[in-house]
Amino acid sequence: MALTLVLAAIAAFVAAVIQRITGLGFVLVLVGPIVVLYGPVEGVTIAVLLALVAACTAVPFVWKHVEWRRTWWLIWPGLVASPFGVLLVHLLPEAALLLLIAAMAYFALVASHIPALSASLSGRTGAIVAGSAAGFMNAASGLSGPALAAYAVGDKWPQRRFAASVQVIFLAFGIASVVLRGLPTSPAADVGTLVVATIAGIAIGTILSRNVSPRIARAAMLAIAWAGATVVLVRGILAVFV
Repeated sequence: MALTLVLAAIAAFVAAVIQRITGLGFVLVLVGPIVVLYGPVEGVTIAVLLALVAACTAVPFVWKHVEWRRTWWLIWPGLVASPFGVLLVHLLPEAALLLLIAAMAYFALVASHIPALSASLSGRTGAIVAGSAAGFMNAASGLSGPALAAYAVGDKWPQRRFAASVQVIFLAFGIASVVLRGLPTSPAADVGTLVVATIAGIAIGTILSRNVSPRIARAAMLAIAWAGATVVLVRGILAVFV
C-alpha cells in the first residue's frame, strides 16, 4: 500500500509540473498510472479531485488573462452534460470502464490533430458541442481537455488566453464532478498526501516554466499519456478475458 501511494504521489507531482508548464495535460498524464494503481472508479475519482486542486492552485496565476465570454459558453453545456457521464460510470462493469477510459485517453491524444473535428468546432454552436463533450468526459474519466483543445484550434483561440481560460473551466468541471462522484474512499491521509504532491508540482512547475520549454514538457506529457493509456487498455482487455 505504501508503494502504491508513493507511485501515485510521483505521478500526481509530474502531472502537476506538466500542467503548470503547458496549461494542459494533468489528467492525461495522471489517469493511466492512477487507474492502474486504484482501479477505474476510485482512480478517476482521485484524479478528478486532484485536477480540481491543480486548477484551484493555477487559477490565481492566470486570472488576468481569462476570456470570460468564451469560457462561459463552454462551462454551462459541460455542467449540463456532467450527470450523464457519472450515470455511465455507474452502469458499466469494471472491464468496460477500463476500456472506456483507455478509449477516451486515446481520443484525448489525437482529437486536436483531426482537422475536420477542429474545423467543425467554432462559434457558439461549436462551444456548446465542445463544452458538452468536455463536461461528459470529465465526469466519466477526468479527461475534459481534448474537446476544449479541439475547440481552441477550430475557433482560433489565442494560446495564452486559452491556457488561462481553460483553468477556470477545469475548476468548474472539477467542482461538478466531485459533487456528482463524491470524494475518494481511500484513507484521508493518503488523499492528503496526493493533494500535497499536486500542489508541490504546481509550485515547482511555476519555477521550471521560466526555463523549461513547453515543447519539452509537451513531449514528456505525450510519452507518459500514450504509455498510460496503453497500460489501461491492456488491463481492460485482460479483465474481459481473464
